[in-house]
Formats: sequence, C-alpha cells, structure tokens
Amino acid sequence: MISNNKQCINNDWTYIVDNKTNKVNLPHCNKELSYNYFDEKEYQILSKYKKKIYIEDTSKRSFLKFDGVMGAFILTINGKDLEEQKGGYIPHILEITEYVKQGENDISVLVDSREREDIPPFGYVVDYLTFGGIYRDVWQYSLDRTYIKNIYFEYEVLDYLNDIGKVICKPIIEIDSLVDDKADIVYTLANKNQKTSLDIKKGISKYNLEPLVLENIALWNVDSPSLHKCNIELKTNLAKDEASLNLGFRKLEIEAEKLAINGKDIKIMGLNRHQSYPYVGYAMPKRAQEEDADILKNELSLNTVRCSHYPQSPYFLDRCDEIGLLVLEEIAGWQHIGDIAWQEQSLKELKAMIERDFNHPSIITWGVRINESCDNTQFYKRTNALARELDKTRLTSGVRYLEGSEFLEDIYTMNDFCHNGKEQILREPKQVTKLDKKVPYIVTEFCGHIYPTKKTDCEERQIEQALRHARVQSKARDNKEILGAIGWCSFDYNTHFDFGSGDRICYHGVMDMFRNPKFASFVYKSQKDEKKEYILEPLTFWSRGERQEAKMFPIYVFTNCDSIELILGGVSKGIFKREPKNLDDNIKYLKYPPIVITELDGEWGASFTDIEFIGYDKNLKEVARRKFLKNPTYDDILVRIYTDTLDSKYLDATRVCVFAIDKEGNTLPFVNDIIELEVDGDIEIIGKNKLCFLGGSIAFWIRTKASGNMQKAKVDIKSMAGYKKSIYFDLK
Repeated sequence: MISNNKQCINNDWTYIVDNKTNKVNLPHCNKELSYNYFDEKEYQILSKYKKKIYIEDTSKRSFLKFDGVMGAFILTINGKDLEEQKGGYIPHILEITEYVKQGENDISVLVDSREREDIPPFGYVVDYLTFGGIYRDVWQYSLDRTYIKNIYFEYEVLDYLNDIGKVICKPIIEIDSLVDDKADIVYTLANKNQKTSLDIKKGISKYNLEPLVLENIALWNVDSPSLHKCNIELKTNLAKDEASLNLGFRKLEIEAEKLAINGKDIKIMGLNRHQSYPYVGYAMPKRAQEEDADILKNELSLNTVRCSHYPQSPYFLDRCDEIGLLVLEEIAGWQHIGDIAWQEQSLKELKAMIERDFNHPSIITWGVRINESCDNTQFYKRTNALARELDKTRLTSGVRYLEGSEFLEDIYTMNDFCHNGKEQILREPKQVTKLDKKVPYIVTEFCGHIYPTKKTDCEERQIEQALRHARVQSKARDNKEILGAIGWCSFDYNTHFDFGSGDRICYHGVMDMFRNPKFASFVYKSQKDEKKEYILEPLTFWSRGERQEAKMFPIYVFTNCDSIELILGGVSKGIFKREPKNLDDNIKYLKYPPIVITELDGEWGASFTDIEFIGYDKNLKEVARRKFLKNPTYDDILVRIYTDTLDSKYLDATRVCVFAIDKEGNTLPFVNDIIELEVDGDIEIIGKNKLCFLGGSIAFWIRTKASGNMQKAKVDIKSMAGYKKSIYFDLK
C-alpha cells in the first residue's frame, strides 16, 4: 500500500491485558521488561488493543495497514471478526470497506504474542526474543475504487561516468469498477515528467510504462547517497490517486571476486543488527530506528548492515538509503524449518518483504534461506524462484553454517566462526562451498558467541574481542575471493534463557545494549576516512593492575592518523608509525591497521605517570590528542544527546548517553554510581528512572506522550556522587 491518501492512527489506543485497561500510543510493547533476568514468558501473552476510527465517505474503499504486530492478530470491526493475520515482521493490509459505516467505528485487535509453531521463526529454539504488541505504525487509508496498489521502479545505469540512466515505472493498479477502462498516469522524477494513457482492466494488474531516460542524474552510492523525489498520479473518470517516494539509482554488480556500485569496487565491512532495545523490545518509533542506522554508518563507519534475522523497520531502511549503508535483508528464521504450512507462511513473508522493500537502493540482496538451517531442496528452490520472479534486479543469498551445503542462491553467504583466537582466521571459500568454481562469497557472521564480551569486562578481554574483529576483517579484506565480512554483532541483545549469559542477554555486540562502545567498536570506527574525521582510540584503561602480571603494554591504538607521538610523564618517547614488525600479519590488511606501542624500557618499576597520545597527519600536523591520567578521579558526568527537538504529535523517542568521566573526559570503566532521572514536560523515561553505570556509561531513551502540546521539556540527571546535568527539548 503506497498511496499518499492515508493517516497515521498511532494515538489514543485502549490497551487491555489481564483485565486491566490503560491508554497507550503506538508503537507499543505489550509488556515492558527489566533490563535482564526477566522471564520471556512475560510477553508471550494474548492482549487486546481498541480504538475508534472515523469514516468520512463510505463510497470510498477503506483499509487498515499494520506495519508490525508480533506475532499474529485478529482484527474486529464493529463486532465482525476478520481473518487471522500471521507474521510479526511483515505489513498486513486489511480492507474494511464492507464492515464500516459513516462516522465512528469500533475496532479491536486481539494480539497473540505466543511463540506459535505455525509462525516463523518458531518451532524450535531461537537465539533472540521477538517481544510482543503492535510495535510498528498503523495507517488508515481512504481510496477511490481505482487506486495504485504498489509501484516497482526498475532502473538501468547506461553510463555511470556521465550519470545517465533509464527508469521503467511498473505500477500495480487495482480496480473494482467496470466503468473505468482508461487511466492517465503522470509521474515526475528528477525534473522530468512522463504522461501515459493506459488501457486498464478490472482486478489487480501490473503495467509497464515507457522507459524514461534521465541525463545528469546524480547516482546513489555509499559515499554520496543521492535520492530523488518521485511523484506519481493516477486519474480516471471516476478516481484519482497519488503516491510519493524517494528513489536512488545505482549500477550494482555482484559476481565472483567483485562487488561494485557504479563501477567502483567495494569491500563489505559490516555488522549484524537486531532491532531490539532495552525494556520495550521492538517498540521504538522512527527516530530511534534512524539513530541506529546513523550509529552504524557515522559512528562505526560501516558500509553494510545485515538485518538479522528478519525484515526490519521501514524507517531503518529509509535511513540506510539516505546515508548510504548497504543492506542484506532476509526472511525470518533461525536454524529451524517447520512443516509445509510453516513453509507456506515463510514464502508469504518473503513475498511481503520484497513487495514492501523493492525500491530501496541500499538493499543489495534478498536472503531467501532460514539463517543457519540445513538444506531443504524443495523449499529453497521455491524461495529462490519467488525472489527472482518478484525482482530480476537483485541476486539471492542464503546464510548457512555448513560446509558444502547445497548452493541454490546466487551469493554464497556463510557464518564462519572458526577463529577462536588461534591461527585460523577464516576458511577459504572453496573449502566451504565444495564447488569447482568461484562464486560470490560473503562472510555473514563471525566472533559473537565464540567470545562474548561485556562492557564491564576487564581490559584484556575487551582487547581480545577487538583483535578478533580486526583479524577477521583484515583477512577478508586481503582475500579477493571474499567480498567482505559482517561481524556478529553491533549491539548486545536480549535472548531466551537457554542462550547468552543466563541473564537473558547475549553480550556479542561491539557495543552494549544501550549503544555505548566497547573496545571492539574502535576497530570499525578507526576505518573512517581521515578526510571526514580523525579517530584516535588507544585500547587501554591505563592502570597498572588491570592486565595479567600487571602489564600495560603492548597498547593497540586504533586510529586513522598517520603517526602517533607518545608522551610519558611529560617526556616524549618518540613518534610511532605502523611498523610491520609490530603488526600481527592477520591485522595488517585493514585500511588503517592499529599503531602498536610495545613495552618501553624501564617502565615497570618506575614512578607511574600520565600518558598522552598525539595523532599526526601525513604532514606531521597535530589532528587528535588523548591523555590518560596516572591518578584519575571521578570528576563529572558527561551527557550526549542525538537531538534536542522532538515530535509532540506522535510518539517520538531519542537516546541520551551519560558517561562517568575524569578531568580529561575519559570514561572511568569501574564507576558504579547511580543516576536518578526527573522529567518535566510531556515526556517520559523508557524503563526505570534510576540507572547504574555499566562500564562507566549508561544510556536511556525518552519518549513523548503524543499529546500535541508544543512546549519545552527537561530532563534532570543527578548522580549519587552529586554531579548534575539538565538537558532541554523542544516539542514541535
């Protein structure tokens, strides 16, 4: 459903569970949870949402679109039940025309959030939680009898050096009137108009418009993700409809030993992402989804994200388009393939995923295989055939963990967890595929559960996690037969009791669940182009008792600076560069390998001193500086926010980060202070208003109450140590 003739109906729902009623706004989690040590059965419940909707004109067709309900639901209109809808990750569009009357109408949604064996990914164990509730937006559509159901834009870059492309618009039009047999379609793209008159017929049909050649059209790529507004209008004697969307044009080439966009080779460097958050699971609005994409691209400097293991928020994908973050998207599942009915549901969800996300330039492949499942020839022939039928512009992929698994897709995607800190880093592709030819090959998971690391872990463990990510990314970068590697994973996430650390958390991320960094995140961050920002991140707490045997060296400095000067106790120890003799062969192929500072003579037993790292560019100009104190003390709290402006009309949310710091602004990893939060205005804290630092930092999300009151709001942050900060928000 793509029409502009819609309204968001997220506000003012009545939520009923356990005979208790309260008012809520969407997106909504059916059960707010603790950070850890909760029982996942708490949200695996039946609950009900009720609302009144207004129908102005019963001569029009009325629809409701649910962007995400976990995991099945029954919609009731004025006492009439519609057919149950299954699948928690796909949109569900229900026509309600025959059930509504002019004026107010009662709707209710019975949501089943139990882990039912007839709905993917369930049927066996799953290493992530799916949570519950109406956790994405709900839309109400009022359409004429003839309307645009969907649009596919297929494009071909004719000359990427001169920015010339050809676009074919393929609208899907639905007609339930015998009167309309002609339709005029006008669409505007990149300051060009095309008008077409079509012979149309009753029912749902796809129409191919004449190709439109665009000259001097800025192409989409990861460094310059140009998007172009497209507007399409449909008119008949009896109806009109309009839709708008953003399009990006790029020439995507994927083959053995080659992944290129617009003729420029790209080596994938990415991380996996679960769409979950503390306390509210999946139920986060547009801004929070966008913030996650920004963290991955702008903070971690990734060029790729894998949406593991299900279709993710349209807002997240929109943001990937906007910032140039490549996406591997896949169907819902984890190792288990169910019975025939389960497989039919999976195919339905694959179709819905492609129909929803076809026009995203960021998406480079469809994952048509259940993550880490065994071979199933009949099922996977069907998933591949369906994807290729719906989209002839992209290749298929299928994530596996078995060597020699049947290769029915176009891209061989492999979860390779062979690196356990020892000599072997990655398997050779031919060892995995068992094929006598080269094929496109991507490593889609590594590290993760092989070496879980908490934000509160010691320096040595965090360093080793970072080095494992560095080794694998370096090895993938060096091997021409590997198109790139996607690490497991970006953020820690909640899981079932039989996975993770027993507290319902998998500590597999390079960041914690609050999106605060561990050392491993600096491996990725330091690969940023120095023209955008200089990064200088020494992997040290700078203390003489944190590592075994009280060692302090070597210090790995993950940086994109050309060289580093080391100063101890005010005395320069020289300029350090990327010396091959100090670099592990398994790390040296990174774009910016770390600068390694080995142990300095006479340091042990000497008086402990401050240490300072000064980063220089190629012209020996200072571009970055970090100082660690010999005797750091808890000096203050540092607060960082993503935005100071929030939407007052609908539920909006943003993240606030708080760090315990010393006088040099360094995070103090062992501060276990508690902060207390107090809000003023139409906002509220998600979760608890008292939080304990984890590894020297913590974050929380605030959300608006969707009251429509335009005003100021404030959050007061007070630590038990007596440090205070206030942050202010404009509600627009």
